[in-house]
Amino acid sequence: MNQEKNLEMIRKNILEIEQEKAVIARRTGRDPSEILLCAVTKTHPAEEINAAIRAGVTDIGENRVQEILEKYEKVDKVNWHLIGHLQTNKVKYVIDKVCMIHSVDSMRLAAEIDRRAAQHGLAMDILIEVNAAGDEAKFGVSPEETETLITDILSQCGHVRIRGLMTIAPFAEDPEEVRPYFRTMKELYDRFGKIDHPNLDFRYLSMGMSNDWIIAAEEGATLIRVGTAIFGARH
Repeated sequence: MNQEKNLEMIRKNILEIEQEKAVIARRTGRDPSEILLCAVTKTHPAEEINAAIRAGVTDIGENRVQEILEKYEKVDKVNWHLIGHLQTNKVKYVIDKVCMIHSVDSMRLAAEIDRRAAQHGLAMDILIEVNAAGDEAKFGVSPEETETLITDILSQCGHVRIRGLMTIAPFAEDPEEVRPYFRTMKELYDRFGKIDHPNLDFRYLSMGMSNDWIIAAEEGATLIRVGTAIFGARH
């Protein structure tokens, strides 16, 4: 596929996702703007990312710190999200570049984010990553551990703001198989979102990727992370 056709495909895919998202939102009693599309740009070059931005994408998600650093100056103005596993020794490289870190699953990581955010005089938005399926191959706290981690962060981190929860469901040929995990996440989101604290302001339930985002949106996702369905297979 030549580059021009590829960029046109990206624009077309985004339009189709936004249209489908609007249908689901209305069906579940929400405004389409309540479900944020975060385009996952792992391995994709700046030219393709900029095509997505010009097609209306406002938020992009990267899995690796190194890719953010490599692309940051080449990409049009956009909100950057760190959606992959983050090592504590790499927090310093992205603390002033991303708008939100989706993958906080330990007090150790939260404390380092808090420390680096304080150095920059900012409050970093984070999501608590929950391993809803108990998948040993994935990161995240268990549903049972979620409350303790939230409470510890709120009591110890003054430069971190908890904006919600995130999960990565197991891959399934039939996306219906992962619906129960998304349902569990929505229950946790509703429960912990009621906590009254100045550094907790739930807005994002980040769940659903290219193969299962429709199910996630139906179950209450407010942020979907879509890569392949926008850009095609990874390079």
